[in-house]
Amino acid sequence: MHMQRVFLLCKKTILWVSMFALLTVVQFSVVLATYSYVHKSSVVMSALFLRTGDGYNKQKSALILGEETGPGSTDARKAIIQDFIQRYNPNSPLLAYIDTMMSASDKYNLHYGLLPAIAMVESGLCRKIPEYSYNCWGWGIYGKNVIRFSSYNNAIETVAKGLGERYVQQGLSTPEDIVRKYNPTNHNDWSGSVRYFLNIFE
Repeated sequence: MHMQRVFLLCKKTILWVSMFALLTVVQFSVVLATYSYVHKSSVVMSALFLRTGDGYNKQKSALILGEETGPGSTDARKAIIQDFIQRYNPNSPLLAYIDTMMSASDKYNLHYGLLPAIAMVESGLCRKIPEYSYNCWGWGIYGKNVIRFSSYNNAIETVAKGLGERYVQQGLSTPEDIVRKYNPTNHNDWSGSVRYFLNIFE
């Protein structure tokens, strides 16, 4: 009788040990599977993030002033600038100077939409400028001080050169950077407005 009890006790012990071992194995398998899934998911998410980041950076890099836009996009750029001007001021004299603005932007390594974007913010694309100034960009205008140019060609060349040499080449390559010198008080959210109009050129 005593031996039978010992046998049953041993049998139960073995059963419990087996069940414990089985549960341990199952738990370990679940943990391992979870880790594998999470690891694979993180790798996939990282890849997606990097791809999205690359695409995002490429898209946004076009908004970084000083980026070259490439000669192959000349016709498209011209059409975009034309649509922009006709949308906001169809009577703007700048319609006749789109090629000049693109050429000056390429020459000084500016985003092709920068000149029209600033002109939009400063004067409504030449809607309201000091008389006989040809100054649609608010260039050097503060208080009673007004810089007058001899022509729109002269104005575009001067403003583009100034932006290229005194801003972009000095590391001031975004509207948020440029505003610190161009419009230090950021009156009427100058940088945000320029950024908004630059987005239209994408």
